[in-house]
Order: sequence, then C-alpha cells, then structure tokens
Amino acid sequence: YDNQLLKIADDIVDKNKKIILLAGPSSSGKTTTAKKLSIYLKSKGYNTISISVDDYFTDLKLRPKDENGKHDFESINAVDVNLFNENLNQLLKGESVNLPQYDFVEGKRFFNKRTTKLGKNDIIVVEGLHAINDLLTKNIEKRYKYKVFLNPLASINIDDHNHINSVDIRKLRRIIRDSKTRGMSARKTLELWKDIQKGEINNIYPYQFDVDALVDSGLVYEIGVLKTYVEPLLYSVDSSALEYPEAIRLINLLRNFLPITSDDVPMDSVLREFIGGSCFK
Repeated sequence: YDNQLLKIADDIVDKNKKIILLAGPSSSGKTTTAKKLSIYLKSKGYNTISISVDDYFTDLKLRPKDENGKHDFESINAVDVNLFNENLNQLLKGESVNLPQYDFVEGKRFFNKRTTKLGKNDIIVVEGLHAINDLLTKNIEKRYKYKVFLNPLASINIDDHNHINSVDIRKLRRIIRDSKTRGMSARKTLELWKDIQKGEINNIYPYQFDVDALVDSGLVYEIGVLKTYVEPLLYSVDSSALEYPEAIRLINLLRNFLPITSDDVPMDSVLREFIGGSCFK
C-alpha cells in the first residue's frame, strides 16, 4: 500500500501535475490515502492544499431530492460545481481564495476569514465521492489533473473455490467506523448499505477506468483485526430486524478467521481510519 503511494507521488512530480483527484467507494480509505500521499509529496519538496468536495455541498434546503422525496447526498447535483471550478482556477492563477466549509449539523455552507493561495511548489489534493468525474472539474485543463481511484482489492481466499468479496471488507470497516464516530448501530449501517452502493454504482464505478493510478487499500490480515471489533456489533442486531440475515451471514464469514490483536497495527495504517488510533487527524 505504501509503495503504491510512493510510486504515485513520483509520477505526479514527474508529470508536473497540480491537482490530485482522489476517489473511491465508501470505506476504501480515502482520508488516510490523501494524507499519506501528501506526506510523500512533502518529502519531495512539495506542499499540499487539501480540499474536500463535501465542503462544496449546496445548502440542504436547496439540495435535490430523490424519487422517495429524500434529500440526495450522492448526486453531483448536490455539489456547487461552478464555485468549485471557479475556486480551483483562481488557485491555479495564483490568486488568494476564501474556501468554503460545510456544516453538516446546520446543513449550510459558510466561509471563514482564512484565505488560501497556491505556491510554486504546492499541489492541490481533492478527495471526495465525485473527484474522478470530469463533470466536477469541467472547466479545469486536463494537463493539471491526476486522477487516483482506490479500493480494497487484496484477494483473500477461504478455500480453492470461495473468496472474500471486497464489498464485505468495506462493509465491515464501515460498521466499525459508524459505531465509533457516529454512534450508529450495525443494524442501521446495514440498512443504509443499499443506498450507499447505489450511490457508488451511479457516481464512482462508471469513472474508475479513466484514471491515472489505481490503489489497492486492502490488507491481507485485516479481517482478523476487524473481527475483534465488529463481531459484538453484529451480534447486537435483533433477530426481528430485516437486517438480521445479513448480520448472520457476516458472522458466519468471520468464523473462517482467527482474531488478531490490533496492538501491532501501525498508527499510520489505513486500517486505523476505521478501528481508531490513527496518527492522522
């Protein structure tokens, strides 16, 4: 995983790219990947400016709704694409820009008084659901852009005929993170998973083949570590819940693995993004 990022950093510098566009499905490790890539670039003499696509969400009251009348958080129409392109072009021209921040509690975008300016050896790192969709950067010249797609792809076999689906790895990661950071039950995460996958199918996977680099963020030992955190959460799903059969399926899957303590998992590991204890804030 680290070696992949080091090679990508070399490629970015060699090609003199100014904007890194990083995307992947839910729980693929985007936050850690963006931060570690920034560290590798810094070791080569380049500073990075981090921009999250989420900060360009429109106010909730202006947000489009889906077919069920719910606010659509997945569509690119929920993003102020015009402002995003305007800000990036201003930065590329060397202008100072007051970048927005989004308050998810209030459902509103606001602007602080700190301005950002792109220096000669600065590179912009954009992380978000729609980052590799050309519609997001429709007014940015291609020569500036470097697209990175990541997903846990490490092949883990149970036997000669059965392997672990990367979707299940991401699902286990998401259950743990939702519980730790959002106070969400495993049942609720499993309930939301169908909508999460729908957003990925519509907004990420169609663009994964038009990228400059692919990162495998999977670790061959991680299910053993995840097991110690996620099993109690899955056992808490009530037998009367619609999500109970899926919880039992995941419990049975985990029975193929011995538990592994997290004591030796490095603090800069992508796995720490989900189990906690990461050195990245």
